[in-house]
Amino acid sequence: MSPSEASRAKSAQSTQVLRRFRVVFNAVRTHFKQVEKQVGLGGAQVWALSVIRDQPGVGLGELARSMDVHQSTASNLVKGLQTKGLIRADKGQVDKRQVQLYILPPAQALLAKSPGPFEGVLPDALAQLPEHTLQQLDHDLAELIALLRVDESAGGIPLADL
Repeated sequence: MSPSEASRAKSAQSTQVLRRFRVVFNAVRTHFKQVEKQVGLGGAQVWALSVIRDQPGVGLGELARSMDVHQSTASNLVKGLQTKGLIRADKGQVDKRQVQLYILPPAQALLAKSPGPFEGVLPDALAQLPEHTLQQLDHDLAELIALLRVDESAGGIPLADL
C-alpha cells in the first residue's frame, strides 16, 4: 500500500469512527428527548427517581454513588424533585444531618409511563458488553481523551445534562 493509499484508508477509518460516535450520541439524545416528552422531566431526574424508588430511604451520598455523579449534582436533582412534589426527604433518626429519600405517588405514576431504561440507553448497552470488550473500549477511549487534552471531570455529568 502506498503512503497516499494508507493516508486515504486512515482518513476513511477516522470518518467511520466519527460516524459511529454520532450514532451513539444521537441514540442517547433521542432517548432523553423521548423521556422528557413523555414524562416532562429530564433523564437524570427520572434516573434519580428510579434509584429512590428502588432503594427507599437512600441517602444523598448513596444516590450520587448509584448514579456516578458528584454529590452536589445529586443534591441539585433532589432539590428539583422535592420542589415538584415527587420525593420527600426525612431527617435521619441518628444523625439529623443525613436525609433519607422516599418517592411519592405522583413520581410512581411518572416512572410507570417513562420509557426505559431509566439510567439511559448508553449505560444499559455498556452493561451488556462482555468484560473484555469493556476493558478494550475503556483503554481506547482513555487514549482518545488524552489526545483531546480535556478535563476529565466532565465524566461526572449525567449524559442527560450534556
